[in-house]
Amino acid sequence: MNLNSGKKSQLDPIFDVLGLTSTDPLTTFIEMWYQIFLWALFSSVVVHIIAAFISFGTLRKHHFGKFCPIFILCMGILTPMTSGVVSSAIIASVYKASMIKMAPLYAMFWGVGQTLLSAAVGFTLIIIL
Repeated sequence: MNLNSGKKSQLDPIFDVLGLTSTDPLTTFIEMWYQIFLWALFSSVVVHIIAAFISFGTLRKHHFGKFCPIFILCMGILTPMTSGVVSSAIIASVYKASMIKMAPLYAMFWGVGQTLLSAAVGFTLIIIL
């Protein structure tokens, strides 16, 4: 039994995903997960690079503080590689289970939304503490 039913399943290159060049709807779980995950990873890295530059500019003369941007950049990559993988899979599985086709633009909204929600929770915890 052929599970692909004659359709070749191939993921788009990273630059095509980030450039939103594809207008074809995403129908398989792996396509949806891949694009949501890439957007979450890319947006998280961009946000953490900006935070690292601000941190380095502020703490460059501090004896140990100048190394904080390294940890900020590591968190910008590790967070989407752990929780971003799981949350992207959950979103893609809901779309797949309900048989809704996802537009690549919606994958961008879901991925960037994960980063924004993560940043909002982080800022809220800072304010509370």
